[in-house]
This record gives sequence, structure tokens and C-alpha cells, in this order.
Amino acid sequence: MDSVEKILANFHLAGWGSPAVAGLRIVLIAAAAWVARRAATRLIRGFRERLTARMHDPEEIKRATTIGRVFRYLATVAITLIAGVLILSEIGISIAPILGAAGIVGIAVGFGAQSLVKDYFSGFFILLENQLTKGDVVQIADRSGLVEDVTLRYVQLRDYDGNVHFVPNGLISSVTNMSRGYAYAVVDVGIAYREEIDEAFAVMQTVADELAADRNFGPQVIHAFEIAGVERWDDSSLVLRCRFKVRALEQWNVRREYLRRLKKAFDAHGIEIPYPHLTLYAGVLKDGSAPPIRLATSRR
Repeated sequence: MDSVEKILANFHLAGWGSPAVAGLRIVLIAAAAWVARRAATRLIRGFRERLTARMHDPEEIKRATTIGRVFRYLATVAITLIAGVLILSEIGISIAPILGAAGIVGIAVGFGAQSLVKDYFSGFFILLENQLTKGDVVQIADRSGLVEDVTLRYVQLRDYDGNVHFVPNGLISSVTNMSRGYAYAVVDVGIAYREEIDEAFAVMQTVADELAADRNFGPQVIHAFEIAGVERWDDSSLVLRCRFKVRALEQWNVRREYLRRLKKAFDAHGIEIPYPHLTLYAGVLKDGSAPPIRLATSRR
């Protein structure tokens, strides 16, 4: 035991040459930071996998995946900063002046980078409150599309035309998410004023029943067809409103198919889908009357 203690005493790092000691410690700090980062990544991934294994809701699984990615990023940043501070101290650079200067610079940068800080804070709460996740179809900041990526800095959207939009989180004041649980396929149908409203309702109900019984579209409808009634009086048509309760992201497909079938049914029953009507006047006569212009028809 005495010989071992003597060896350890001679191994005291303070007796080494300072450059060699500093270099060795820097290598050890870098290696420890790499190991810590790998361990944190595995720990977060393992926790996320165990958590998602108990989940059955796809929305919760997507949320857990997104939050897990954010925590891995934060862990990497924290470990890197700590390792950097320790390495600077080994090199011989005093940390206290750097921290003081960093505080002053931070205040100056804070005024110039308020939007960046706002982006990160907004992104954190968007993820924490599960307002949107990867794979959702949303409308944010006058842009809409499929969410391809969510970070603390921005949300990446791809619209129907294939254009990719990067929306900073600080610009997101409200989120319209069209992917949660269910949706409504709302349909407004215009018919001529001369048509019988109840007959039009009956045809609309029949077409809706046929659509609900369809092998492809029926499973997308999760609630009975609803007819709201007469929505409004337009210049040349009565607008009738109805809706289907459907699975999320299927509202557009169901609406298009219903309108396609309804057009054929209206044609078969002679129900007019009117064009706008326009009456032309040449001007007001002295007696105040204004007869409409009659267009002459050519005779063959």
C-alpha cells in the first residue's frame, strides 16, 4: 500500500508540465462531453420509445417524437456550452471577464435579436401546447400546407403546389389545424329561385346516402349527413348548405366527390344550377321609367 501511495503522489498532475496537463485535460473534457451527449441522446430516445409504446393516438405519438427531438437539441447545446467553458478555463482564459462581457453583449444583441428570441420562445410553447406537429395540415401566418418540420426557430410548410414555406415561429399568432380528430366537409349548393327547395333537399339526401354506402368513401364519413337549410339569398340563386362529419384530412376528397355526384343527380331531376342573371337598361326616360333592353335574335 505504501508503494501505491508513493506512485499516486508522484502521479500528481500539478507536477507535470503545464502544456501537457492542459492538453490532457482538454482531451478528457472533450471525450466526457462526447460521452455525455451520446448518453443523453440515448436516454431521451429510450424514454420517448417507452412512452410512445404505451400510446395509441397517432397525434400523441407525433407530439412525443417532436418534443424528443427538441430535447435532444437542447441537451446537445447545454453539454457543448459546459464543455466549452471548462476548456477555456484549462487554456488559462478567465471565465469571469468573459461572462461579464457576455452579459453586456447579450443585452446589446438582445435589442437587435428580439425577433429571434421571440421565435424560440414561441416555438417552445407551440411544441409544449401541441398546437401542431409534423404531418399536420395547418394554416399559419397567411400560409397553409403540410407541416414537414417543426423546430424552435421555424415551421416548414409545403403547400398544394409543392412550394415550401419557412414561417418563423414569432410570426405565428394563431394556428388553424385541420388534422385533429375529425373535420367537416361543408357544401354550399346554389339552385334557381324557381326550384322546389324540398325536392332539392331530397335529392341532396339521396346522393349523401349513396356516398355513405360507397366502398371507398363510406369509411371516411363518421356521422350522418346534415342539412343546415337555406344559407342565403344570392342575386341569382338560393344557396343551400349541408355538411358531412369525416375523418381528418378527408374533407376535401369527400366534398369533391359529393359535388360530382350531386351535379349528375340535379341534371337527372331537372334542377337548375343557375348562372348569374343580368338585366340591362339603356337609361331613364323623362317619365322615370327605364325599360330593359331587348336583344334582337337573328332569324335563319
